[in-house]
Amino acid sequence: MKLGLINSAWVQANQPTAYGLEKTKEIGFDCVDIFADPLDLDVIERRLIKDECDRLELPIVSLACVAVGLIDFNPSVQRFHMDRVQEYLDLAYEYNAQNVLLVIGEYIWNREVIPPQDQWRIGVENCRRLGDYAAGLGVKLALELEPFKLSLINSVDSMVRFLDDVDHDYVKANIDISHLVLSDVAPQELQKLAGKAIHVHISDCNGKVHGDLPPGRGVVPFAPYLEEIRKLEIDGAISIELEYSPEPDKIVEWVREAYQATDQLMQAAGLRGESSSSL
Repeated sequence: MKLGLINSAWVQANQPTAYGLEKTKEIGFDCVDIFADPLDLDVIERRLIKDECDRLELPIVSLACVAVGLIDFNPSVQRFHMDRVQEYLDLAYEYNAQNVLLVIGEYIWNREVIPPQDQWRIGVENCRRLGDYAAGLGVKLALELEPFKLSLINSVDSMVRFLDDVDHDYVKANIDISHLVLSDVAPQELQKLAGKAIHVHISDCNGKVHGDLPPGRGVVPFAPYLEEIRKLEIDGAISIELEYSPEPDKIVEWVREAYQATDQLMQAAGLRGESSSSL
């Protein structure tokens, strides 16, 4: 598998797009995930991302999209988010990306006002429609498992059930290792996602709350999860997710630390050959 980085690490440290992409390549990453909303990008930034990645020979694998309104009970809100995700899929096609990473949101009002099965049904129907749109572009949707009590998809079992209900070749799963730990998902459960997973996120945490730390700074036991991921034979990337560095002025060191730790973990698991990075 390829080793990538979600470029939000640089964005949240207030670093320019071109600088972040250059450093991503310099540190040794094989590819990059782009965190950018097509509705907020002007034409110059939109073109800059593609041109810089082409120049650096840094393939864009995934675009990250949070669209919690896909399961809103208001049809107008659903329509907006459907259109917005389609804009993401268009941008992924433009960037030759493999997938759009999609977060579809949470049950509202503590599952007490609107029947939870109705929100589930809305999510399934909207993701199936988006799958049809994605198929026309040859870009897949990768649904993210979120480690929160009210998240629609917060376990491997709920992911499998949701994907089975959607029943679409272009709607698959993303695996986030720290989210699995926070959701008390055992590594062996990942085999339920055989043939269903296409993308992976990796980061560390303290085992209690969402963290997105460089591997090694928390308590995540990566080896057994990576072994199960190896068995899944995913033809994709493992992308490091780093959010809100505590020392933004040291973001290069933060990203480099995460790269080195993850590269070692992947090599030990037989998921990546010897690194050719320029550290």
